[in-house]
Amino acid sequence: MEIMKNSTLFFISVSFLTLVLFLLDLCSGSIWINPFELTGGTSADAVRNTILFNLRLPKVIVAVLAGSALSVSGLMMQTLFRNPLAGPYILGVSSGASLGVAFVTMCSVMLAWTPFVHFGSIAAAILGSTAVLLLVMAVSRRVQSNVSLLIVGMMFGSIAGALVSLMQNFANPDALKLFIVWTLGSLESVGWTDMPIMLCIVLLGLVLSLLLLKPLNGLLLGEDYARGIGIDVQRTRLGIVLATGLLAGGVTAFCGPIAFVGVAVPHIARGILRTSNHRLTLPASALIGADLLLICDVLASLFTYPLPISTVSALFGAPVIIWIILKKN
Repeated sequence: MEIMKNSTLFFISVSFLTLVLFLLDLCSGSIWINPFELTGGTSADAVRNTILFNLRLPKVIVAVLAGSALSVSGLMMQTLFRNPLAGPYILGVSSGASLGVAFVTMCSVMLAWTPFVHFGSIAAAILGSTAVLLLVMAVSRRVQSNVSLLIVGMMFGSIAGALVSLMQNFANPDALKLFIVWTLGSLESVGWTDMPIMLCIVLLGLVLSLLLLKPLNGLLLGEDYARGIGIDVQRTRLGIVLATGLLAGGVTAFCGPIAFVGVAVPHIARGILRTSNHRLTLPASALIGADLLLICDVLASLFTYPLPISTVSALFGAPVIIWIILKKN
């Protein structure tokens, strides 16, 4: 009863904090916008509203989606592999997306197809992450050990990374610059045109993760226990890999790699709630992840030239990882 009471208070507080941070991020930037003055008839008001609704609102929505998706996928990876330092990119999904983006970016610049770079990069990132995901899922049917699956995923990521390095070696400077900018991560690359696609991918991944709540709780005590209570471990593993691919792959395709959020946030959620029950930690991770990325975006926008979102998130996430290592000894 005490846990439920505390968790209810927690979710109310964090939901309110999310709303406050959403408005703060919406108003922050090189030009401060008063949240109580969103409409007006002057030309200055028209410019302000254009900045607000065409530039900042999509970015803030993307921050919420990306933070939630990466945190939930990181939580599932830590449960699946029983490893506190596992993250959403551990199965090579990010490397597959990077390979697709590198290929399209460098070919498009070489062939002078620059208008094709944006949409082509998104499509290639989705295809690249999906290809790695399908390979991992195919291997998971034949590999019984989660450790072996983890190693295979890392090897696929290493192969994709090596191919990216090979393409970089032969790329011209313009293509290389575009690719490096993508690897820094950005919440501003998604406009209203791309938003429905990203929203559908992330929501599908979140719905799938909610359907896995009971199997995830069963895996907390080991695969033997999960099998003992009637959980199909093989199907659960496939579901987790698929949900992680949708969440992490979808975010990476649209925003580029965003570091540390998926690794750090699940630990924050478990530490605050003092439980590993996924019925509580999964929605908590989604909310805290959204809050963390909103805070990072607010801090990034304080500078004259906004910092890459992955740089700011690393400043938050890296100390958490260090604390985990010291605590676990």
